[in-house]
Amino acid sequence: MRFLIVAATLWAAVQPLAAQTDTAIPATASAKFEPLPTAAFARLPFAEMTALSPDGSHIAGLFAVDGAQHIGILPAIGDRSKTIGIAVPDQTQIGWIQWVNDDNIIVGLRALVPVEADNWYVSRLIAVNRTTGKVTRLLWDVGGQNASDVLWVPTDGSNEILVAAQNSIYEGEAFWPTVYRVDVTTGRKKVEVKGRVSVLDWGADHLGRVRYGIGYSDTTTKATLLYRADARSSFRTIDSARLRDDERLAIPFIFVPGTDNGLIYKDLDDGRTAIVEVNLSTGAEVRTVVSPEKSDIEGAIRSPDATKLIGVYTSDDDQPVRWLDPAMVQMQETLASTSPKSRVTIDSYSRDLTKLLVRIATPDNPGLLYYYDSTKAELSKLATMNNAIGGRRLSRAKYVQYKARDGLRIEGVLTLPRGRDPKSLPFIVMPHGGPWGHDELSYDYWAQFLAERGYAVLQPNFRGSTGYGGDFERAGQGQMGFAMQDDITDGVRWAVAEGIADPKRVCIVGASYGGYAAMWGVVKDPEQYRCAISIAGVANLRREVNDFGGSVRANLHRGQWQKMTPDFAAVSPINAIDRIRTPLLLIHGKKDITVDHSQ
Repeated sequence: MRFLIVAATLWAAVQPLAAQTDTAIPATASAKFEPLPTAAFARLPFAEMTALSPDGSHIAGLFAVDGAQHIGILPAIGDRSKTIGIAVPDQTQIGWIQWVNDDNIIVGLRALVPVEADNWYVSRLIAVNRTTGKVTRLLWDVGGQNASDVLWVPTDGSNEILVAAQNSIYEGEAFWPTVYRVDVTTGRKKVEVKGRVSVLDWGADHLGRVRYGIGYSDTTTKATLLYRADARSSFRTIDSARLRDDERLAIPFIFVPGTDNGLIYKDLDDGRTAIVEVNLSTGAEVRTVVSPEKSDIEGAIRSPDATKLIGVYTSDDDQPVRWLDPAMVQMQETLASTSPKSRVTIDSYSRDLTKLLVRIATPDNPGLLYYYDSTKAELSKLATMNNAIGGRRLSRAKYVQYKARDGLRIEGVLTLPRGRDPKSLPFIVMPHGGPWGHDELSYDYWAQFLAERGYAVLQPNFRGSTGYGGDFERAGQGQMGFAMQDDITDGVRWAVAEGIADPKRVCIVGASYGGYAAMWGVVKDPEQYRCAISIAGVANLRREVNDFGGSVRANLHRGQWQKMTPDFAAVSPINAIDRIRTPLLLIHGKKDITVDHSQ
């Protein structure tokens, strides 16, 4: 019942709103340096999560309207008087936006709500029709925690999708997700596959047939893969993995048409990842589809009909996307040639791969959004991502490397303020959140805002960061508050030794895990920093690892955190307040649904 009340509350907040667009021509860069106002950097980007409709005629995404983000649908080219806008519910995150067909999108919602004296993450789905603006709740009548796991969307223009949803928050038959076939225009549903004990996740092939389930026990952190060759066969176990030992299940993300084969990720001996084709019934490896070259594979890009691999995401900053489809390779090369010194990113594409949404940006400018029609070889500008900045080139950023005190090589992004001699500058070190994540050489509005005020900014990818291979990530285990923190401090010392930073004017700033590092930095190395700013930082690690929003993988997640440090209390800032002598600013939003503001 509690979840039905929560669903009703979320629904009340989803109200249609007339969306606005910002397509002004960017300002011409001035030869004379004039600092931009703070408001220019606080401005929301024009659009995020942009997705092109299957026919390439419309764009869906999160659009900035009067200082707030709204779910929007608008024509890609031409008259935009029929733009649809939907207000985002308060204290709700938009997880993703996806087209079902040319007329309807679905949106994943996530909120942190009180449930039986605890805070739980609850997920739900809505559908929005682009012609009428009608919002339809999907599976909001179920009583479970999660009801937004979309397994499949059609490619023939029909309206039914497959969604897995829990029906109860209490362990029992209704707790385990059932797969429903749901009509996005009416919300009507019918059971496709009934839930079964221990199966938390389901997967479907390109034809909309449920082909696998993933069983899991949080007591042992053991996962099992159940598989069947078609929609009529019985499921059987074909693989298992101990997740706390970082083992990986052979989960197919593409089913090869006309065969019993699938494409899976395979861990290599050197810690990197390859994509291979295997026979799912026997487990026999058929062929290597893509193997990492100088970088690692971080994800797969499927064709619109989900039958082919057309590209991969990589950890190579020079080539973050490696296209495999010849047409996409050609279009990427053509688009890149229009702006050789910029990062040209294909964000979305039509079902026939002829129409694209393209972002062109640099580390010193938030960039532009374009629409590309390859049938006409036309590249049309849609909008500047930040109209207050326009086409101005701000402070230049570059990759730098330095050695940590134990010899490990650390990479980071250094932004030097424009209009300043890069010597003895006031300096800010800004560790990223996560800690599983990394900063890359792309536009960062925080770094640019600080650089505009005359600060040099270093964003170190300390040990434990992703993007540098498994060995580097595992090097962070047991080192939270220790070597991970030293890597940050060693970056400051490197900048001082290089003559970039003034050692008497150094501040540490970060958000989430970066906020933790800011607090812990002035505890561990008080003489290094003149000030610290923690934004949504984690002050009490013990509380953080014990609160996973009702997650059924709480034991697994807790274990992952416990690998990072042997003693939570010893490296929690909450237990070292008496050691803080440096001015410390704490900032936290009460509506934060990722890190509770009580931290």
